[in-house]
Amino acid sequence: MIIYPAIDLKDGVCVRLVRGEMDEATVFNVDPADQARAFAEQGFAWVHVVDLNGAFAGHTVNGEAVDRILAATDLPVQLGGGIRSLDAIDFWLDKGVARVVLGTAAVKQPSLVRQACERHPGRIAVGIDARDGFVAVEGWAETSAVKALDLALKFEDAGVSAIIYTDINRDGAMGGVNVDATADLAFQITTPVIASGGVSSLHDLEALKREEKAGIAGVIVGRAFYDGRIDPAAALALCAR
Repeated sequence: MIIYPAIDLKDGVCVRLVRGEMDEATVFNVDPADQARAFAEQGFAWVHVVDLNGAFAGHTVNGEAVDRILAATDLPVQLGGGIRSLDAIDFWLDKGVARVVLGTAAVKQPSLVRQACERHPGRIAVGIDARDGFVAVEGWAETSAVKALDLALKFEDAGVSAIIYTDINRDGAMGGVNVDATADLAFQITTPVIASGGVSSLHDLEALKREEKAGIAGVIVGRAFYDGRIDPAAALALCAR
């Protein structure tokens, strides 16, 4: 199970939100490149980057910060937030991003996901951010009528590299990850699932690790690393077992 430490970008700096609320942002590092280097030095194999401003705006806003992250480390970068066109996908993959995450586009432009998967095999993930089981879009500002499982099943044959499943009610709230919902989703699809939202302890990682065979291939951890609740070395050792 791969751990993806998260760098969430708002106005050029690293922040963490609570349940996606932009006015509840806590700044943890003013230098995203420095944060990426720190994660690399701690031994992580990937870094998960989200352009929060971009998710609301519908286009890249923190591009300069992403550029600095790409220049600072050789870690593969998984990037999401406001990427909603083939040109934008091409742009970031050409720049050196390893994997692009499509969220709002997956709901509103499903054909774009399929086209992108054909054009960039293995480099497209779908982000499914759920509020009470229904997919939220536009930076989580809108909740759609689409169920999380239905959206995941829609792309089973598209060649999506991973489904990133986030329980919005848990995200940043340090209340624990929704293991049951994540494992249930993973069990019903063949696409690997990356868990996200609410990871706050090694216990959460252990619970997800126990469901690895259901199809949970990774987990995104944010605030718990920044505020010291989870020791990176202990987390890496646990997930490598």
